[in-house]
Amino acid sequence: MIAIMEAIQQFCLSLPGVTEAIKWDNLVFMVGDKIFCLADMEGDFGVTFKVTEEDFAMLTEIDGVGQAPYFARNKWVKVVKTTALDKQVLQRYLRQSYNLVIMGLSKKIRTQFGV
Repeated sequence: MIAIMEAIQQFCLSLPGVTEAIKWDNLVFMVGDKIFCLADMEGDFGVTFKVTEEDFAMLTEIDGVGQAPYFARNKWVKVVKTTALDKQVLQRYLRQSYNLVIMGLSKKIRTQFGV
């Protein structure tokens, strides 16, 4: 599990302008001070991220993926099984979450990230 969490951390930090912090006993990854990914630091595996409405419906049907507590109404999912999504698929969703959050930032901040 540690290797998976390190891979998530490495991938998230490779995206432009990403910072990390610890909030609510989670390692959070932010862009423009907005969270796009939370990784559980305590207990079992868990990674939470924002998705599109279509992906939300599809992903929450997969064993090991569910609605994220406190975030579900804004279309966030939580992956709780390391086998629920393969590495490339998880990275695609993390990049999508990053992009969805960037699009919610002001135009001035988005231009800093080339969007």
